[in-house]
Amino acid sequence: MRTFRTLAFVWAALASVAGLPAQTSKPVRMQSGLVQGTTQDGVTTYKGIPFAAPPVGDLRWRPPQAPMAWSGVRNATQFAPACMQVPIVSKDLGMESVATNEDCLYLNVWTPAKSANEKLAVMVWIYGGGFTIGGTSISLYDGMNLAKKGVILVSVAYRLGAFGFMAHPELTAEQGGHSGNYGLLDQIAGLQWVKRNIAAFGGDPSRVTIFGESAGGISVSMLSASPLAKGLFRGAISESGGNFAPQHQTGTEGGENMDSLAAAEKNGTAFLAKLGAASIADGRKKSADEILKNSPPGLGTAWPIFDGYVLLGDQYKLYEAKRYNDTPVLIGTNSDEGALFVPFAKADVYQKTIHAGYGEYADKILAAYPGGTDSEALRSSRDMFRDATFAWPTWTWARLQSKTGKGKVYVYYFSHRPPYPNTPQFKDWGAAHAGEIAYVFGNFTPTMPPSASDRTISDQISSYWVNFAKKGDPNGSGLPEWPAFTNTSAQVMNLDDPSKPIDVPNLQKLEVLDGYFAWRRETEKKP
Repeated sequence: MRTFRTLAFVWAALASVAGLPAQTSKPVRMQSGLVQGTTQDGVTTYKGIPFAAPPVGDLRWRPPQAPMAWSGVRNATQFAPACMQVPIVSKDLGMESVATNEDCLYLNVWTPAKSANEKLAVMVWIYGGGFTIGGTSISLYDGMNLAKKGVILVSVAYRLGAFGFMAHPELTAEQGGHSGNYGLLDQIAGLQWVKRNIAAFGGDPSRVTIFGESAGGISVSMLSASPLAKGLFRGAISESGGNFAPQHQTGTEGGENMDSLAAAEKNGTAFLAKLGAASIADGRKKSADEILKNSPPGLGTAWPIFDGYVLLGDQYKLYEAKRYNDTPVLIGTNSDEGALFVPFAKADVYQKTIHAGYGEYADKILAAYPGGTDSEALRSSRDMFRDATFAWPTWTWARLQSKTGKGKVYVYYFSHRPPYPNTPQFKDWGAAHAGEIAYVFGNFTPTMPPSASDRTISDQISSYWVNFAKKGDPNGSGLPEWPAFTNTSAQVMNLDDPSKPIDVPNLQKLEVLDGYFAWRRETEKKP
């Protein structure tokens, strides 16, 4: 059963920032030149700073290259266009459209520092959207509120869809034996920019925490296992993300799986033929709109791959062998992730889908996630989406790192129901996928106005995140104590009103899925 690849979502909101009008800031000198932003309410914001050369023309489908230096002072007061993507807007959930361009490798900085010598902790945000949509200009991701709590917030763009994740034999030969993970290489280039330049904004390059949600959270998990990201961050926060399922064997297996380089090259060859390009050189001459028009339909259809370079292979096995970037981690999922992706279900279709995806293991899956009626199938479909795509990878990450690593592990379960619009669509939703983002950033939508309780929980959650970025531990004054997760004391923090530690939710279901993935790995060993 293809889960997250078939649907993806970027929750967007309109952020209002009260205070005095913005004032022009003093220029800051980086390696590439001077930039000038705006200061408001004690936070200086720099938007649209290039961290790589435009990935256009001959640089399409190549690793990011260094940006060109400039003379004079660069105006950094406007967001750059988002990377090429299918436009998606949902008025009910406050989603907004974004301008797009293939020239999109820019980042943004929110800093409360008054001088360059403050050495503040840095949080680098990686947006979600199924590796197919997303952008840094979405107002839900405005970093003002987090910066006011004493950290520097950086948001980094990365290439999406066929622009960011197409592999091809010609590209593999051209690039020394690997291709396809350009979007992840963009993220790494953004982190390298932070390491080189963030001190000029008052940040400490040795105190960087990466954080992201959905595809951004999966990216955080991938970077935590990538040798190319070693030394670029000292902490990781993954919201509804993780990458611990095995590689595809048939392409139809249940759960969230990865493709090999060889499989991705076949897909890239088919895509180039559909594009009407006889070679990569011809493909680089096609317009960005042509590539987008010919891209596979649906969201989440592009994905990182095991290329042996950025991603070495099965992350489960890498963690068992202690081959990963061992830092403190704060990871978790929401209680009703699947509500966003599964609006309805039919019992017969659900059962057929489980049998098709889980094969010999299907009966055990159906015993844990029954679907005898349509209503039962709807609940189980949503729970399966939550667990197979998000909760099992998170729980597995926590267990493996607790066993093999030194960095502490903090796990959360966001169960607070956001203030959804009062329409039938949302009546049975709990804490759906992406529901926590507004609370992390403190930005809510006009269609989902927060209550006093929502504001209190948001302040609590953002404080946990900021504390973790500052010291590798979410705990602090005035906050409920959050115990570290261990394999002998598997406690998670239930983020709600009130927040408190609880046992791992839905544990019996997760154990069934754990058996399924163990079975998968055993069958892979057989001829």
